[in-house]
Amino acid sequence: EGRVEVYHDGKWGTICDDQWDDRDAEVVCRQLGLSGTPKALSWAHYGQGSGPILLDEVQCSGNELSLDQCKKSDWGQQNCDHMEDAGVSCDPFTVLPFPCPPLAEGTVRLAGGRSPGEGRVEVYYNGDWGTVCDDGWTDLGAQVVCRQL
Repeated sequence: EGRVEVYHDGKWGTICDDQWDDRDAEVVCRQLGLSGTPKALSWAHYGQGSGPILLDEVQCSGNELSLDQCKKSDWGQQNCDHMEDAGVSCDPFTVLPFPCPPLAEGTVRLAGGRSPGEGRVEVYYNGDWGTVCDDGWTDLGAQVVCRQL
């Protein structure tokens, strides 16, 4: 569960919640390999993002394998503010009366890979995502990242 962000043209950005519904959430959960009953959340339920708003007017049928296959505005074409950032919960047993806390310092993600299990290592620190220098990088570091993910 969390704010939905997409990676396009070398940068991460958010999705505007215009037309955002449970069918869109179903595609996000499927794309992430998560099961459960998908639930779309609007109005920056998980907090406002920063950076570009990359998608707007997303209208999935619910059968697509990824958001890229859904009807949507052109990349970067939007008329929104971050207070409209879209979110998703893939857990049918979670009821969230309050927004989740922001990302924890040291959270890792992979970016730019051909699949969700590979890519450039990025770490969340002081409100921003940054890369990890490969000086002294070994299989041991990769194992730690894989465990975190």
